[in-house]
Amino acid sequence: MWRTQTSPDPLTVRITRLHPAADLPQYQSAEAAGFDLAASEDVTVEPGRVALIPTGLVIKVPLRMFLGIFARSSTPLKRGLMIANGVGVIDPDYCGADDEVKIAVMNFTDAAVTVRAGDRIAQGILLEAPRVIWTQAEADGSSRGGFGSSG
Repeated sequence: MWRTQTSPDPLTVRITRLHPAADLPQYQSAEAAGFDLAASEDVTVEPGRVALIPTGLVIKVPLRMFLGIFARSSTPLKRGLMIANGVGVIDPDYCGADDEVKIAVMNFTDAAVTVRAGDRIAQGILLEAPRVIWTQAEADGSSRGGFGSSG
């Protein structure tokens, strides 16, 4: 028997456009995990260089969460760009009037790459970020190895 899965209520997140033409984040399908983030202005990224792509948005991330910024699967293949730091992290306290979300990209090609305003360049996912309390323990002398030691 098929069970219908109900979706929880969507999360309401405050967003401010710094540029009137900045695109709001959008899910491209009903089941997409990430919402697309688009450039708000043209930027040319020289070969082998890192550049910040402005989104024209300030996003108020809810407490105990973070906004993870990931590459869209087509960005490296079609543009030759990758997210420069692997995954961008936007914390809840990065929400001042001028705290624009920018996407750090690296051009790994031999030619300049131009990103145009409106180009969807990355995807964002809001994820939980629990606070932890660290408790220090003494080493127990056992070792499981690491970095491929299990075979």
